[in-house]
Amino acid sequence: MINRFDQARALALATLQERSGIGTLRERSLHAILKYWADPEESHHEVSLPCRLVADIYDGQRITEIQTRNFSKLRPKLARLLPLYEVTILHPIARTKRLIWVDPESGEMSVPRKSPKSGTVWDAFSELYYIRDYLPSPQLSVRLVFLDMEEYKLLNGWSRDRKKGACRMERIPTALAGEMTLRSPADFAALLPASLPEPFSTADVAKALRISRKRAGRIVNVLYSINSIIRIGKSGNAFLYQVKKEQRA
Repeated sequence: MINRFDQARALALATLQERSGIGTLRERSLHAILKYWADPEESHHEVSLPCRLVADIYDGQRITEIQTRNFSKLRPKLARLLPLYEVTILHPIARTKRLIWVDPESGEMSVPRKSPKSGTVWDAFSELYYIRDYLPSPQLSVRLVFLDMEEYKLLNGWSRDRKKGACRMERIPTALAGEMTLRSPADFAALLPASLPEPFSTADVAKALRISRKRAGRIVNVLYSINSIIRIGKSGNAFLYQVKKEQRA
């Protein structure tokens, strides 16, 4: 039996092909598939609101905004929507990805190659950083969707193999791998690994998650901004943090 995600994928791709052809707009397929998956009722799509904004999805109670990247562009929209509506931001994360190169002249496609990288919840924080001021709002929730994807890129880069600086054409999800909804500072605090020392520094977060200090700094900044964690002192030049008592599970 075909599942709901596969149904949404088939419907969205068929609709796009009828209207303008797959790949004509970047991220169009990914956005459309997520929209039909989140709410298959087309009358709920691209709804004009009294505040002169257009919602990706509005079912009469809650707005869903599908944001694949560039969260900084969401700030002015959230500022206007959150006093009036409950809002969910739906953001996809590629759990696994197969990369396919497309020759812009011949249209020939390479054999799909699986990326060694695996997406995690922490990948979202580089985008959540830009809307951290709005995350504590009880009107806002973040829905993370983990997907297996195929990514199509043009061989039009500046390097000898034409890959560096190449343009991404499309990301098309092939399967739903899971989802997670974050509604409160406590939900964000619960993401931190139990192996973290107490108190902990940004360096400790980087080590525990096996990520760069820069990425860890963004994560800590978001958690501190929304009051999931608090500063309790310093060790040398490094701030020390602990999970706020009210946010402990």
